[in-house]
Amino acid sequence: MDSREALVALNLIEGVGPVRARALLEHFGEAPAILRASRSQLLQVRNLGEETAAAICGWEKSVDLAGEMKRLNDFGCRVVIPSDAEYPAALREIYDPPLVLYVKGTLTAQDKNCVAMVGSRQTTHYGLETARKLAYQLAYVGVTVVSGGARGIDTAAHQGALAAKGRTLCVLGTGINLVFPPENQDLFARIAEQGAVISQFPINRNGDRQSFAIRNRIVAGLALGTVVVEADLHSGALITANFATEYGRQVFAVPGRIDSPRSKGCHELIKKGAKLCESAEDVLSEFEYLFPPSNRPPGPAETGVLPALELSANEQAVLDTLTPARETSIDEVIRRSGLPSATASVALLSLEMKRIVRQLPGRLFVRHR
Repeated sequence: MDSREALVALNLIEGVGPVRARALLEHFGEAPAILRASRSQLLQVRNLGEETAAAICGWEKSVDLAGEMKRLNDFGCRVVIPSDAEYPAALREIYDPPLVLYVKGTLTAQDKNCVAMVGSRQTTHYGLETARKLAYQLAYVGVTVVSGGARGIDTAAHQGALAAKGRTLCVLGTGINLVFPPENQDLFARIAEQGAVISQFPINRNGDRQSFAIRNRIVAGLALGTVVVEADLHSGALITANFATEYGRQVFAVPGRIDSPRSKGCHELIKKGAKLCESAEDVLSEFEYLFPPSNRPPGPAETGVLPALELSANEQAVLDTLTPARETSIDEVIRRSGLPSATASVALLSLEMKRIVRQLPGRLFVRHR
């Protein structure tokens, strides 16, 4: 058994989390030695406990390691462990890095420049459009956008990064083979092509309150900073922001209407010292040593256009529904283009950033002449 398989097995044992695993690795030196250890040897590890020692000693009775390795291979993902070069460096720095990462897609050197973007599942049009635009602008200049794949702000952040043809990482609170929410199946497939879908949980692990909180810790741990776009006072996005603060990473918050409950969490973060974020430049300026203005290409916020106005099939389908002379509602765009609402919204955002389409109040759109 090699270290990769041993770490997968440890990750499957109930009661062995990243903190206990780190103590075990410090004591035994390598993962296979932990699984070979006797109960008395395991009990020499500080704060391990009888129950966990017994679970490790009897791991072969409770863990189907061969089955897990087959399941992950059948699904088309792989396991990345902390000793691998592609294991994210920023994640190694937190006090409880995941033992293993199940990865579908690619992790690249570019991903060292990650920014997390999170927010409420129940959101407003303002929040969704802001998340898409910020993610688009960040991804366009080379920032990898990280989020949790949930409904609302997370989904909008991934969509914005994909529309910019940039990289995005989606961290799941379930096993990597489970799609939650189910309507994001196509989105997750696109993310795996343009970045990676990641989970620390075994195949077929369903999500729960605890697993989603653990997911939030990984989102914060991957990123140089976390942007909270829209969140109420009880949003899980604030958990991610708290993890970011705990890890010594910058927290940004997008302001909203003072009478909107959806913005109360962001306003509370700003009161506590989060940096107010009105544009991608507010984020980039915080990391100017990585993205100095003289060394990075001007983003769409500065130039208003992409280098080439090549349109995707979805963008062309949306553009064909619009004219310069007539204002068209988003509902009509969706109906006439025949695209799903989320797909049409992403295409409209991309066309806006290319200065081909202009949005008017009331979610009305016109085509530039």
